Amino acid sequence: MPIVAQSTETTDWVSRFADEVIEESERRAPGKPVVVASGLSPSGPIHLGNLREVMTPHLVADEIRRRGHEVRHLISWDDYDRYRKVPNGVEGTDASWAEHIGKPLTSVPAPAGSPYPNWAEHFKAAMIASLAELGVEFDGISQTSQYTSGVYREQILHAMKHRGDIDAILEQYRTKKAPPKKQQQSQKAVDAAELEAEAGSGAAEEDDGSSGSAGYFPYKPFCGACGKDLTTVTAYDDDTTELTYVCTEDAFTETVLLSEFNRGKLVWKVDWPMRWAYEGVIFEPSGVDHSSPGSSFQVGGQIVGIFGGERPIGPMYAFVGISGMAKMSSSKGGVPTPADALQIMEPQLLRWLYARRRPNQSFKIAFDQEIQRLYDEWDKLDGKVADGSALPADVAAHSRAVRTAAGELPHTPRPLPYRTLASVADITAGAEDQTLRILGELDPANPLSTLDEVRPRLDKAEAWINTHVPADQRTIVRDEPDIDLLKSLDEPARQSLRLLTDGLADHWSLDGLSHLVYGVPKVQAGFSADATAKELPPEIKTAQRTFFALLYHLLVSRDTGPRLPTLLLAVGQERVRALLGE
Repeated sequence: MPIVAQSTETTDWVSRFADEVIEESERRAPGKPVVVASGLSPSGPIHLGNLREVMTPHLVADEIRRRGHEVRHLISWDDYDRYRKVPNGVEGTDASWAEHIGKPLTSVPAPAGSPYPNWAEHFKAAMIASLAELGVEFDGISQTSQYTSGVYREQILHAMKHRGDIDAILEQYRTKKAPPKKQQQSQKAVDAAELEAEAGSGAAEEDDGSSGSAGYFPYKPFCGACGKDLTTVTAYDDDTTELTYVCTEDAFTETVLLSEFNRGKLVWKVDWPMRWAYEGVIFEPSGVDHSSPGSSFQVGGQIVGIFGGERPIGPMYAFVGISGMAKMSSSKGGVPTPADALQIMEPQLLRWLYARRRPNQSFKIAFDQEIQRLYDEWDKLDGKVADGSALPADVAAHSRAVRTAAGELPHTPRPLPYRTLASVADITAGAEDQTLRILGELDPANPLSTLDEVRPRLDKAEAWINTHVPADQRTIVRDEPDIDLLKSLDEPARQSLRLLTDGLADHWSLDGLSHLVYGVPKVQAGFSADATAKELPPEIKTAQRTFFALLYHLLVSRDTGPRLPTLLLAVGQERVRALLGE
């Protein structure tokens, strides 16, 4: 199928990569499905930095599907990687899990209480569920299954036969001097709020094998006694494939025929390029950690030729940050995962965050108050797309967020502002009858009839309030008027309260109350409530802030709170009048 022409001036980064990938696929494997790939190591919680390893090829694959091409998005679950350490903060684990270090991830027990059979399956499950919610279509490949069933036997024997060639390539990089410590630190100096995509591209570590008295071997057996990879190959016969290894953990030694033996794997820097060739991968991104000189992606570009393949198109992707959280990797506790993000935001918003930035651009995902601004920005874009005023690249990013080649993602029928829903959820503590009453009064001309109209966005906003807003920042409406404060008010302050309460009945809607609360200080100063900022002196803004602070103190005993129109609707006319001393 011919390439669909795209204009680089009006299309986004996804379309440009799709052009390149289709062209390269037609050169390498004409008539075959286009293959893009991701790799994830379920060594712990798979976090939002790792999600970029999936979303980058997913978006490109989806664009290729939209153009009518057949495409496979492979996700290699690197569940045959070694268990390196016990991650911090994983519920159901303790220091005793350290006894499994060195075993394949699928041979490590799942955290206590997990319904899954092993460590890898436990962490894969959450990611698979999140990818389904995000509309990511993929073919999953378990590397445990691939290796233990003998799928890679020919590739393993080929690598062992050509171990001298592999060693020579690796030696070019081993002899290079490491940069000075200060330089290393500067290269790794990233914003403290960023997540490293440590498990991206499937790398559990930058292992290239070992050289002993018997020479270099790119293959690592798992010990037949302890099940760990603390082994050294001591002899290998190319003709018979007889291999002998010894385990440094328990001195266990074993001689096997590699042509029949399935309990081991190629070292990472050989394993990855072997898979490029085996699967015919055309596109696979890699994190910053795999793109530096001598790293697995760069070295793999040379080793892949030994297996008769070519290195894929592989853009480097930058870190993903989390608002207000320290830089962390998947081996540390408290790492935000896609499931955590999807608890508080709709899939469309999360997809948009990955789609709107080029892979080499870092960005942040908000779990704090910034999420409200992000939603405002998203809703504004939604409106521009609807009225045709959005820029072409923004239209493309929006399209990739709301739909895939398979169709539109489920969405909220009536997407009210997230900050409004969050405020209502905060004030009502989730009481559905109160929530429906308040939301139904936002727009009297088009009242809400059921909360289903504002779901799932309402549920996401409520989850954010309950899980990410500290208790001391929650809104608690007063039960009784603050008599002392009311008695202390001067006449202008009392007049401002009378102007507000007198106008409540005629302005009882979100827009009406917005006009009212901003208008009271204008009227008191002798201006029309409709006067614009250009018509008003700067002192009016100060008067408005003072008036707002007074209302917050009288209603919720704080200096600030939810937007006043939303708060007034939530409290209700009768209670507002009582708390304001009427």
